[in-house]
Amino acid sequence: MKEIKQDQKKIKEMRVERSIEGIPATVEEILGRTGFRGELTQVLAKIVDGLEKGKTIRRNVKGPIKINDVIMLRETQIEARKIRTRIMKGAFT
Repeated sequence: MKEIKQDQKKIKEMRVERSIEGIPATVEEILGRTGFRGELTQVLAKIVDGLEKGKTIRRNVKGPIKINDVIMLRETQIEARKIRTRIMKGAFT
């Protein structure tokens, strides 16, 4: 019983430590521009390290971004909504 509690405590500490540092992910594909004025870019990112290693998720990124860039994610559970329209704003189109 003590071993299980110690393992759970270690896992919790690892998660807290990771959340402070961030989890690296590489940009695999640029999906389009989003946001009210087109200020965000929606990308598919593959998680490189951590508990979710290898998982591909959709995220919104602010600022300049290109394929193979490494982004640091605070969390890997929440995914961005799909872009519903084909009309894309900004210079990306």
